[in-house]
Amino acid sequence: MSLIKSISGIRGTIGSRPGEGLSPLDIVKFTAAYATFIRKNTTKTSNTIVVGRDARLSGMMVNNIVVGTLISMGFDVVNIGLATTPTTEIAVVEEGACGGIILTASHNPKQWNALKLLNELGEFLNDAQGKEVLRIAEAEEYEFAEVDNLGHEFTNNTYTRRHIEKVLALDLVDVNAIKKANFTVAVDAVNSVGGIVIPQLLRALGVKKVIELNCEPNGKFAHTPEPIPENLTGISNLLKGGVADVGFVVDPDVDRLAIVMENGEMFVEEYTLVAVADYILSKTPGATVSNLSSSRALRDVTVAHGCSYSASAVGEVNVVTKMKETSAVIGGEGNGGVIYPAAHYGRDALVGVALFLTLLAKSGKKVSELKKQYPAYAIAKNKVELTPEVNVDAILKAIKTKYASEKITDIDGVKIDFKDSWVHLRKSNTEPIIRIYSEAKTLEEAQALGESIKNVIINKEY
Repeated sequence: MSLIKSISGIRGTIGSRPGEGLSPLDIVKFTAAYATFIRKNTTKTSNTIVVGRDARLSGMMVNNIVVGTLISMGFDVVNIGLATTPTTEIAVVEEGACGGIILTASHNPKQWNALKLLNELGEFLNDAQGKEVLRIAEAEEYEFAEVDNLGHEFTNNTYTRRHIEKVLALDLVDVNAIKKANFTVAVDAVNSVGGIVIPQLLRALGVKKVIELNCEPNGKFAHTPEPIPENLTGISNLLKGGVADVGFVVDPDVDRLAIVMENGEMFVEEYTLVAVADYILSKTPGATVSNLSSSRALRDVTVAHGCSYSASAVGEVNVVTKMKETSAVIGGEGNGGVIYPAAHYGRDALVGVALFLTLLAKSGKKVSELKKQYPAYAIAKNKVELTPEVNVDAILKAIKTKYASEKITDIDGVKIDFKDSWVHLRKSNTEPIIRIYSEAKTLEEAQALGESIKNVIINKEY
């Protein structure tokens, strides 16, 4: 069993002893610590925290404990029920709440659940804030309210509709163009909350023909929930039959969007952001941002529009920080995470679907034809497993020195930019490993580059 404590939240497998998995006692402990942190740091006077959840089997159990704990800490809870991560983020702002907790383990398998922690802006806590919550939890520096000061629970089931309305109202979402295109769209929502939201969104956008796969939100994931090619054979095989113009796949909390082309081939997660950014930049030129492990294709598309690109450290909170610094008009992560500030500062698959369908409708092209107009890159992922006593920081420093003649970025591990490729090495926060991401013009070249760096580390050729 596993319990992972990080700045972005508390993630663990359901069951086992306290401290070994995400047990009820752990849920109370970290929820109380978060509530204590919020009370000390919020600028709001609402005394309200929003709670939303995905459709995991453990969702209701975790929800009841979290809501009860927040009430016992003296907070009022707006419980929005089954809701996507971006929906919950939006609800925090619209409620004028002090913060929010999203109950989802994102793309992890069904035995996992997590508490993702939001600030009063509906954005994830930063590094210092997350560490303070963990410190409060370990020190048990929280105190429960007396009976006259207990909070209350309020149920609000309107936020999915309100989120969809917010997407439809975006200036660059063209409902008429989508309606006229008469698309047939397939959806795989891995039996989570996306099965409710994405079909509703598509019909609101004017898509009359929606093919639903795994859209019953029962938490019984029909396949491994991470939306990567090896997990998406069902929708891929469906589209090979020529039954739809495009396929959309979301993870259990609907902040990542993968696209399947009309021929059943993957558009590739990295290119979700690239395509959406290309459309946004054609209408509203401005800066773009993605993290260091995302495709160079976004940089290339940005430069082609005469605009500036910046890279951030890995992690949504870091991307958002850099986007605010550069006043970026679009940004996100290469895992299919689109962040569009005109909507809100959070990865949002609903926004991605609406903008991509608008782009597709206005282009008059097939999805496969659209893909061909973007720079071709492929990313390979490797790792080096190390013994716990190995000094990972020293290894990364040595690699940085060895490749000092190349362009080096060290805001998050070490990234080496070569002329036609790059490799990014990062220390894992949870395992004694170094993650190695590499990108080149072909997958074979990317894999070879990653392997070569891996061998340098293993053979101590630094």
